[in-house]
Amino acid sequence: MPNFSLDSLLDCMNVSEIREGVWSASNLDLAYYRIFGGQLLAQAVALGHATSPGKTVKSLHAYFPREGTVNAPLEFVVEAPHDGRSFSTRRISAAQEGKVFFVANVQMHAPDESFENQDPAPSFGKPEDHPERDLGMMPFATRVVDGVELSDRKVGPADFAFWVKVDDRKLPDDQRYHQGLIAHSTDLTIIGTALRPIADLSEADSTQKIHTAVTSHSMWFHRECDINDWCLISQHSPILARGRAFGRGDVYNPSGQMVASFAQESMVRPISEPLKH
Repeated sequence: MPNFSLDSLLDCMNVSEIREGVWSASNLDLAYYRIFGGQLLAQAVALGHATSPGKTVKSLHAYFPREGTVNAPLEFVVEAPHDGRSFSTRRISAAQEGKVFFVANVQMHAPDESFENQDPAPSFGKPEDHPERDLGMMPFATRVVDGVELSDRKVGPADFAFWVKVDDRKLPDDQRYHQGLIAHSTDLTIIGTALRPIADLSEADSTQKIHTAVTSHSMWFHRECDINDWCLISQHSPILARGRAFGRGDVYNPSGQMVASFAQESMVRPISEPLKH
């Protein structure tokens, strides 16, 4: 079962300005002490929308220099280095006990019509062709292509694809929620994908055999998202080396239109003894 409800995740995206340039938001209530990066990505999207009316997120580049804890208050400092008719830029940071643990640059855009072209979408069939899987940190419907289990220690290709959909309610027609939930969904599975080619190891070994942490995550939104319909997230990790994993992927709607792309780098280190918190 997911570790939290969709209501809790949506509540985290309801950011509020407590004084000029400083915004507050709630944390997901997790048994694990560390703030989940997907939550912070969704909140960066929400902050971009809240401070740039009439625009949607074009791109997001986030860095996680250290861990944030769910047990401390969460405040974001939002700067506005640029506001234009078509584009706006927001610089976002969050700190706890005087130490910055999250930094993001978010660029907003007022969409317009222009030329269009894209590569064909992957041929994975329909969502119902693939089994439902509980991915833990995604509190909505998920179906994994070919039923791949990232916790499986058998060797496999560094590829992973899954479908996501909010099917228990109709979300508001507000891109902050659709873009935010898509951003949240791209954070969880890249490390597990990168580990698939490594014999006798998987993401299930985190804190026991390996220490993992996302260090940076970037997203680009190409079209409007609608997570009330199935979205395909297809990803690949081309390299795992020198204690770092890198992966990239794309998000498609059911018509095969690419709606977003993303890339992530993370730390992946062997450890000699289990981590203690």
